[in-house]
Amino acid sequence: MAQQQSAQRPSDPRRTVLAGARIARPSGVVETGRLTVEGSRIAAIRSRDADLEESGSESVVDLSGHLIVPGFVDMHVHGGGGGSFSSADPDECMTVVDTHRRHGTTSMLASTVTGELADLARQAAVLAELVQQGELAGIHFEGPFISPDRCGAHQPGLLREPDPSDVRKLIDAAHGTAAMMTLAPELPGGLESVRLLADAGVIAAVGHTDSSYDATLQAIDAGATVATHLFNAMPALGHRAPGPVAALLEDERITVELINDGTHLHPSILQLAVREAGAERVAFITDAMGAAGMNDGMYPLGPMRVEVKDGVARISDGPTAGSIAGSTLTLDRAFRRAVTVDGLTIDQTVRALSANPARLLGIDDRVGSLQTGKDADLVVLDPAYDLVGVMRRGEWLVRPPGA
Repeated sequence: MAQQQSAQRPSDPRRTVLAGARIARPSGVVETGRLTVEGSRIAAIRSRDADLEESGSESVVDLSGHLIVPGFVDMHVHGGGGGSFSSADPDECMTVVDTHRRHGTTSMLASTVTGELADLARQAAVLAELVQQGELAGIHFEGPFISPDRCGAHQPGLLREPDPSDVRKLIDAAHGTAAMMTLAPELPGGLESVRLLADAGVIAAVGHTDSSYDATLQAIDAGATVATHLFNAMPALGHRAPGPVAALLEDERITVELINDGTHLHPSILQLAVREAGAERVAFITDAMGAAGMNDGMYPLGPMRVEVKDGVARISDGPTAGSIAGSTLTLDRAFRRAVTVDGLTIDQTVRALSANPARLLGIDDRVGSLQTGKDADLVVLDPAYDLVGVMRRGEWLVRPPGA
């Protein structure tokens, strides 16, 4: 058997050398660097470029003037390319995956939308297979265990209290692929459910909540580690009633999600969150629905209809009509905005888009940073920070000039 495996292994794995670019490494940006890819992995990174000659098994791509950053990791995305993860259709789910990959997101969780437990379990079964195939990093259940007072785009009639037995049903339906669940911890059963999630190795995220400051601290002590799209779908920060925002920002155990699309958060609020939480505790997400990567129009979001106008998605009818319904954001746009509008450094932005979510999801041994031995998941940006190349596991999904 060993001889058969050896015979099938190529003697000269393909080598690609990305030369002349700035390279965003954990220790800082390398100027005029050289990154070598062998097969699906990063084989070497050098701080200086060198004169290189192509060989039969090696190709050199001149990326002078460009920036190479790690592939983005999105821990909260519902759809894109006209498709939705809530469809329970494998082909439609892969449309979402492929759309976001072309925009630099090489790892992602599939986020569901509030629905009947049986429907969510059916969706989870389909998504679990895609996780097992390596297409997704896990499943994020957003709802139905959220506050009716802060439901946002979720259908109020389908919400329910977080009974631990129901929480367990969804975890079991995911067959070991549940990565995160958003819930409102102030609801009956909330704290017990947070503890259950923590014990099961599933991230408990505080979101779509009407929780007080003290109740939020209790949830953190019970094991919650993420703030679902901080500031959105929760009480505003108050000077007498600080609410969940203050508790989530100040506690070092919490990673805060931020939607950096210019609609969900004012730049000053985003900058405040980054300053208060610190670069190590921020994760930029899209919270994207089916219109991401598409034109304005009508789109489904779970059981609801959403109208997208001027790139902003809102529920079109029903009791939550007019509510912002996720975003049409892609993470390449979030990167460009962070650096050019919000004034973040490249290091801060890379942490928020790649390193921090990868670490939180427990996949940072393979992705999230440009380091020797890790998967060759990377994004090439031009001098204006526009995406011109995407590589996933050594394969170009978007070819930069000259590749």
